Amino acid sequence: MMLADIKAASAAIREAVPPTPFHHSVTLSALTGAQLYIKFENLQFTASFKERGALNKLLSLTGDERVAGVIAMSAGNHAQAVAYHARRLGIAATIVMPRDTPEVKVAATRAHGADVRLVGEGLSEAAVHARELAGQHGLVFVHPYDDAAIIAGQGTVALEMLAAQPDLDVLVVPMGGGGLIAGMAVAAKALSPGIEIIGVEAERYPSIRDALAGNPPSSMAGTIAEGIAVKQPGALTLPIIRALVDDVMLVSEVQIEQAIALYIAIEKTVAEGAGAVSLAGVLARKAHFEGRKVGVVLSGGNIDTRLLASVLMRDLVHQGRIARLRIDISDRPGVLAAVAGAIGDAGGNILEVQHNRIFSHTQAKDTDLEVVIEARDPGHLRSIVEMLAGKGFRVRLLDGDETAL
Repeated sequence: MMLADIKAASAAIREAVPPTPFHHSVTLSALTGAQLYIKFENLQFTASFKERGALNKLLSLTGDERVAGVIAMSAGNHAQAVAYHARRLGIAATIVMPRDTPEVKVAATRAHGADVRLVGEGLSEAAVHARELAGQHGLVFVHPYDDAAIIAGQGTVALEMLAAQPDLDVLVVPMGGGGLIAGMAVAAKALSPGIEIIGVEAERYPSIRDALAGNPPSSMAGTIAEGIAVKQPGALTLPIIRALVDDVMLVSEVQIEQAIALYIAIEKTVAEGAGAVSLAGVLARKAHFEGRKVGVVLSGGNIDTRLLASVLMRDLVHQGRIARLRIDISDRPGVLAAVAGAIGDAGGNILEVQHNRIFSHTQAKDTDLEVVIEARDPGHLRSIVEMLAGKGFRVRLLDGDETAL
C-alpha cells in the first residue's frame, strides 16, 4: 500500500463522496487541554466513513464482476455503504449481517435496495455465510476492511485532514478490523513522517492490541461500539498497523457513553459508539494530548435512537444530575405529598415514584419510598438530600449498592 494508491482512490471517489468537515472544537479543546479538531465522517450520506472504501472497491470491479453482483458482511456501516453505492452503480448487492445488528442499520441497508440476510451471532459467523453464498452464486466478496482497495479508500480521510491542517501532531482513530487506521497511517506517515498515530479500541474487543502482543483474542460479548466489535484484525491491515501505528488505547463502555453524550451536548452531532471511541481516548489520557494539535475521527453516526436516549439519560446519572433516592416514610396520608413538596421547594424535579410496602425493610406501618429526581448538579442533589434529612427523613442514595448519606 502506497500514498499513490490512496491519492488515486481520492480522485476516484471525490465526486460521489465529497470531503467532510474538519473543524476545531473550542469547547472540547478547553475540556481536554489539546487543540482538538474533529473529522465529521458521520456527515457522509450513509453516516460513516465506510463509503470511501466501499465505493473505491466497487469502482475497481470489472464489467463481468459488476454483472455478477457483490456480497458483503457487516454490522451495519459497511453494509449501508456497499448497498448505497452498488445501487448507484447498477450492481446487485447481498448483505449478510449478524442477527444482533441494530435495527436502524438493518432498515437503512434494506432501504438502499440490498438483499439483507441476518445470520450468525457476530461478524465471524456472518462472514462464513457470506463467503459460502459468494462461492455458490459467483458473487464478488467485498470485505469490510481486509482489502487493498478498501484500505486505500479509507486512507483518504487522512489526506483531507492533513490538507486542512498540515501541522497536526497526532491522529486518533477508531479501530476494529483496522482498515481505517491502516489506510490513514499510510497516508499520514508519508505526508508527515513525525505525526503520531494512535488507535482506540473498545476494551471489550481489544483484537488489535491482542494481535500485536501475540495473544489469542480476548473479546467479550456486548459493547455499545458494535461497529468495531471485531475479533481479529485483517491479514493486510495488521502488518501496516504494526509498522506505522504508534500506540493502541482501550476505552471502557462508560467512557464511550460519555463521549457520545459530549458530542450531542457540545457539537450538536450524533456519534455511534464506534464513532465516539477516539474522543473517549483523548478524554481518558488528557495528559498525553495536552497542548498538542490533535485530529480526532468521528467515524460514524448510525446509532439506534432508543439506545441513544438511554445513553443520554445514563450520562445525566454519571453527572450527578439524576439520582434515585430511597426515603423511609410513615405509611399514612399526606406524607408522600410532604416529601414531594419539599423536593419541589428545593428545586428538584421528580421523574419517578415507587412505594415498596411488601419488600420494605421497615416496620409494617412504614414504607420505602423510591424517588428518581433531577437536580441541576451534584451540589444541588446533595442540598436536596440534606434538606430531606433535616426534616427527619432517612435518605439513602441508590447507586448499585445502597450507600447511606
